[in-house]
Amino acid sequence: MSRIGLIDYGMGNLHSVQRAFERIGSSVVSVHDSGAMEACNGLVLPGVGAFDPAMERLNASGLAPAIQTWCQAGKPLLGICLGLQLLFEASDEGVLPGLGLIKGRVVALPRKPGHPIPHMGWERLAPAEPSPLIPAGSGESWVYFVHSYAASPSDPRCTTALVNFADQAVTAAVWQGAIGACQFHPEKSGDAGEAILRRWLTWLQA
Repeated sequence: MSRIGLIDYGMGNLHSVQRAFERIGSSVVSVHDSGAMEACNGLVLPGVGAFDPAMERLNASGLAPAIQTWCQAGKPLLGICLGLQLLFEASDEGVLPGLGLIKGRVVALPRKPGHPIPHMGWERLAPAEPSPLIPAGSGESWVYFVHSYAASPSDPRCTTALVNFADQAVTAAVWQGAIGACQFHPEKSGDAGEAILRRWLTWLQA
């Protein structure tokens, strides 16, 4: 059984993420510092809220450099929602540097009449570059979003899924090395979200 470390920095719905992983057979532990990471096979970085407060908490707790060291060593990490955005170098939402593990920045969603922000609700994923999260031929997936910003990777090849918002394709999921992340909430996305988490666990255990 995989032992998943759920990074707890006070800005994530940890309970729902934990329950989602437990339903598919994972042991989940809360990670408050670098020492707790040592017994984990993979880390999950969740998050809800704003970019700068999240980075302030990660920096103050010492988790930011610990996450960077973990990922730079090629160890697996899955980001969820704000957790995806924090992986990038910077965000239009704030002024603090992000974790810088994926090159690019987070930008505000396009404003267009009839498309309220934040973007909330169920949307269909459009597969991009195949990855363990969204492999080729994985079929149609409807997943649940709540966000006002989206990542703009410097290398578009790390984008593994897109979503249409205001007639524009925006990043819905990324994959680079051993780092994967979803802008949507797989833990709130029913069978489709569970399938994505199962794929990540299968890849983790391979």
